[in-house]
Amino acid sequence: MRRLAYWLYQPYKWIIVIPIFGIYTVFCALLAIVMLQFAPNVDGIIGKMWATVVRLLIPMRVEIIGKENITKGESYIFAANHQSAFDIILIYGSLPAHFKWIMKEELRHAPAIGKACEAMNHIFIDRSSARASYRSIQKAKEILTGGTSVVIFPEGTRSKTGKLLPFKSGAFKMAESLELPIIPVTIDGTRNIMGPSISTLMPGKVRLVIHKPIDVKSYEERHDELVEATRSAIESGISK
Repeated sequence: MRRLAYWLYQPYKWIIVIPIFGIYTVFCALLAIVMLQFAPNVDGIIGKMWATVVRLLIPMRVEIIGKENITKGESYIFAANHQSAFDIILIYGSLPAHFKWIMKEELRHAPAIGKACEAMNHIFIDRSSARASYRSIQKAKEILTGGTSVVIFPEGTRSKTGKLLPFKSGAFKMAESLELPIIPVTIDGTRNIMGPSISTLMPGKVRLVIHKPIDVKSYEERHDELVEATRSAIESGISK
């Protein structure tokens, strides 16, 4: 049945979804570059608008669990697992918080998208040296105030199987330095929407599970335990 659904979906995907997705993404990137010169606070609105239209276009149905774990006006480090490129669309469209992304420095040079992310004041991490990483953390300290949070994928790359990869320590060191609570976020099902390439794109349902905040201060001098507590919470929300 899924194979039949796949072939029935192909004309719609290649004729409508992919062309509109590409054009609309560039449009939103250019809109962000222009609008943010006059209205610095519209970045979240543009991001949500982009994600919502793309989600409906696919279509991707979303179930959100745990909204009550986010307190309005508080800043957090949101740590999420990474299953698909569509994780970004899911979080942008469904996470009820104002946030910035942590992203690789290399993405700054992506056509249109890089400039838009720079205009939106997302945080680029330069891993070329300890000094460059320190500057990134200092910038984060300036940005993450008044309810602005940050989203990071501690695996560092997408999981091909849906199982969690080893967590890198960068997100947790940042949380410890900023003394912000970590909210583990489970993304479940996006790899069934799109796998390694756009050719695998299919409609479907996904879940976003927002877990209870973890107080970083209560894990002082216990870095490994903080990483494990976050990992366990994320893993608990993944469908078996």
